[in-house]
Amino acid sequence: MFYPSSRWWLIRNVGKLLASGTMPVEFTDFWLGDQFCSLVFTLSNIFFIGCAYVDGWGSSWNECSSRRHWGAPFALASLPLVVRAVQSVKRYSDSHLNTHLINGGKYLTGVIYYAVYFAWRHSGNPHNWLMALFCLAGTSYSIYAASWDMLMDWSLLKRPAQYPLLRRELVYTNHIPLYYFALITNLVIRFSWIIYIPSAGMDSTLRTFIAAILEMLRRCQWNFFRLENEHIGNTDQYRVTREVPLPYSFHDGDNISDDDGGEEEDENFSGTDSWRRRRPVRLPRLRNQDMDASHSS
Repeated sequence: MFYPSSRWWLIRNVGKLLASGTMPVEFTDFWLGDQFCSLVFTLSNIFFIGCAYVDGWGSSWNECSSRRHWGAPFALASLPLVVRAVQSVKRYSDSHLNTHLINGGKYLTGVIYYAVYFAWRHSGNPHNWLMALFCLAGTSYSIYAASWDMLMDWSLLKRPAQYPLLRRELVYTNHIPLYYFALITNLVIRFSWIIYIPSAGMDSTLRTFIAAILEMLRRCQWNFFRLENEHIGNTDQYRVTREVPLPYSFHDGDNISDDDGGEEEDENFSGTDSWRRRRPVRLPRLRNQDMDASHSS
């Protein structure tokens, strides 16, 4: 953010988020949209800051809280989820893959969850039918989102795999325990809304702040494994590859190596254990006599 090019990149891509549905969705678009989905606390408090500023910072806690004005905070909090739902529908329209519709359903479930949450807070009664509806919506959204995180965004819980509950190909092979740590903490934080249920104890504002911090930490962790999964998916589809496998075998005796390329070749193809290493194929160079003979024929 210290460079003008970085600020311009952010402004340009945020503008693309607001225009979702009118252009093809790229990885940067839905990745940035997911980041905003973890900033619900920040976005919903934009209304509070504006209201408190207009009120002169006097009785802002009473006049501008979400218990009195829940419509605007709900609209700001659910905006990233609506954007991601629109992006999912656009991706389905372009690819006709049903998985995008299932992903869009996850974000619509999140919108319902926040609608019930703000309505429950606005009612002022911690033990009414809205509380039961809030628990139902929270459980549904948490199970939906956590399952999508592990199965689709991270592509974990695959069989067969060298390590249980993971997948066959891994990038962070030197930090295997972190995968299990991420699986557990991601599931626990997805259910962080339980902190709102007890009527006694911490103030509701402090609970909201703690839940917001946990969600941002969860998203930071999520990014590492989401980018790992995207990279592995690109290599599997040969959008990014180190070596292209040929449809025929090439014996070592038929290869003629260059004088200056051996050491550099070994250095460039030294990867982690999770990638299969294939011997690169080099076609023999044609001699000048062979080239002249081919032209004359």
